[in-house]
Amino acid sequence: MFFAHSSKDASKCDWQSLAQHLSEVAALAAQFSAPWGGDRAARIAGLLHDLGKYHPDFQRRLEGSDIRVEHSIAGAAYILTNAASGDKAMAELIAHAVAGHHAGLPDRIGDGSSLNQRVQDADPSRLNPAWRGELAIDLGNLNPAFSFKSKEATEFGLSFLGRMLFSCLVDADFKDTEAFYNRIEGRKADRDWPALRDVLSALSERLDAELSRKAAVGSDTHVNHLRQQVLTHVRGKANEAPSLFTLTVPTGGGKTLTSLAFALDHARAHGMRRIIYAIPFTSVIDQTADIFRKLFGDDIVLEHHSAIDEEKVRNLSSRDKLRLAMEDWAAPVVVTTTVQLFESLFSARPSRCRKLHNIAGSVIVLDEAQTLPRHLLIPIMRAIEELAANYGCTVVLCTATQPALGAREGFPGLPLDGRELAPDPAGLARELRRTRLDFAGPKDNAALVDALGRERQTLVIVNSRAHALDLYRDAVKAGLDGVLHLTTRQYAVNRREILKYVRARLENDLSCRLIATSLVEAGVDVDFPRVFRAEAGLDQIAQAAGRCNREGRRDPDASVVTVFEAVGYSVPSEIKGLIGDFGRIRHKHADLFAPAAIQDYFEEVFWRMGDKLDGKNILKQFIVDRTGTHFQYRTVGEKFRMIESGLLPVIVPHDDDAAKRAVADLGNAAIPSGKLARQLQGYIVQVPPDARALLMANRHVALKAEDIRGDQFAVLQAPHLYTKETGLLWEDGSLLGNDQTFI
Repeated sequence: MFFAHSSKDASKCDWQSLAQHLSEVAALAAQFSAPWGGDRAARIAGLLHDLGKYHPDFQRRLEGSDIRVEHSIAGAAYILTNAASGDKAMAELIAHAVAGHHAGLPDRIGDGSSLNQRVQDADPSRLNPAWRGELAIDLGNLNPAFSFKSKEATEFGLSFLGRMLFSCLVDADFKDTEAFYNRIEGRKADRDWPALRDVLSALSERLDAELSRKAAVGSDTHVNHLRQQVLTHVRGKANEAPSLFTLTVPTGGGKTLTSLAFALDHARAHGMRRIIYAIPFTSVIDQTADIFRKLFGDDIVLEHHSAIDEEKVRNLSSRDKLRLAMEDWAAPVVVTTTVQLFESLFSARPSRCRKLHNIAGSVIVLDEAQTLPRHLLIPIMRAIEELAANYGCTVVLCTATQPALGAREGFPGLPLDGRELAPDPAGLARELRRTRLDFAGPKDNAALVDALGRERQTLVIVNSRAHALDLYRDAVKAGLDGVLHLTTRQYAVNRREILKYVRARLENDLSCRLIATSLVEAGVDVDFPRVFRAEAGLDQIAQAAGRCNREGRRDPDASVVTVFEAVGYSVPSEIKGLIGDFGRIRHKHADLFAPAAIQDYFEEVFWRMGDKLDGKNILKQFIVDRTGTHFQYRTVGEKFRMIESGLLPVIVPHDDDAAKRAVADLGNAAIPSGKLARQLQGYIVQVPPDARALLMANRHVALKAEDIRGDQFAVLQAPHLYTKETGLLWEDGSLLGNDQTFI
């Protein structure tokens, strides 16, 4: 008998047979791919993925011999040689998945790790021929019923299909292997998430109750009446067929709960499998996930994000429900980041791709869609289009400043004509106008402090952490009352405390002068009578305006958003380009926040960027010609990075008992690393790599439990470098010698 997995029992009576493992993985993979019709191809991938284990050396390895055996390539070589010509493309996709099911999807051509080179080096003659009798492999009719409208669509669509097949295979392989070892070791994996269809009625009832409560206790304002009208209109469109939609509602118009209500109603109408809410900012995801958890409960909502790389914080001896769910997105409602979503959709790594098949049949809400990274916009749009066209997804582009992603002459956008969910976005923009825009020209910090002194409640937003810190210090030095500072120098829990304090001061008519970076524009619910914004793109200025007179209780003409040129501080190059784009359309529109102006602005941005909208040449890595597919999966996985900051995390326990307990628990190997990463993600500050290296050299930051946790938990040891007012001052870390000791 041939075996796939062994135990400590030398009699082999509880070992898993290879034929059983291959058959079970094949069945699981086919089940995972059935929603989009890929079950035949996925079944073949499952049957072939461990074909190399029929090699006698692998069987000796299971018995204890120290032999290295490349078992992943034999099945790939077999299907490339034996598939019919009509199934050639699918055979090549299956070969990629089989060859990469451990190490990751390979490039087709390249170095020794490429698919072509590995197949060339394979020697299938040494496999025991018994496999032919144990496995029933039918290589016919592998193609799913997909249709593509152009050569470019075919190339990208096939590459996407290959990654989805890979997802089904690696998830099936992992789960079957895990089930075997769970039986051997007498443990049970906690994977008990309910199916969305089984809880939809209860979730809808809870949401309806919350919406009724908010309507009853909400103030009787024009804004609240409009929110109710938008909600009713959008929910009325839930029966429309799954597709792409836009939801364009001005800031403060209730987009979050409205989009959630649409998602639930739409899922009920069309049997959708889950709801995925993707948010661009980690500073917002916490509050959104918290809203959803309070509505639906922890057993319904998975919050998947972490500033710590979850791939490197595994503790395989102790796995928890959160860790497992983060791998496969089995929860009915997933709240994640757009970074996690799209980097996974272009990844080559098994751990990131495992969950992809569970995206099929989902309602995906892309919040703040205008923030999709422009240097990757074209491949992102192709992924969105593919999910809707061939995987049964509905995707909602949700924002106050819709980023003109519709297809038009010269721009390969999305089919969005007639797909708006909101009632009359232009009319809503007029009805919800709550501010007046003013352009003030150059202002240095002295002028800004003077302006702050004349206004009791004011928000100032600048373009850099350095500027925000300097202006905050100048305002404090000037003796102004109620001065507060909000920046990513502060960890998320600290920022939430500051925002809670800001809201309390605003509601109680106390002085409140908040100096912040652009993070305050990211869906943060604050309502100032006066806002100053350093020059930026129109979309950012519109987001800043959403923090002014948010509830519409004040006269719009007296609620001024002042745009100024920041004197003494350089403008980041990306923002400088957006300022120029805005300048070219600024005088063409009387109302710069109207949808027509926003459309004009984004068209200007996209025209200027041109080919840079696929700045990493992602689409050029997927080529189909007469010789077959030439897909560079690994190269794309390495290139596709939505955030290029290169910042590294530092955990700041400060004076928070929960964070200190989690840091102490890092030394306990029995506690899963994923669980601790989740507990600590609210206490992380991202710093430049050179700064963290210097902090570590001076013993102000140290890696904790490195022997069991790797290099992922870097913890601040110098508490004086962090205050809740200023955040982490990593620049000061170079001024202190490494002979100092800190608790």
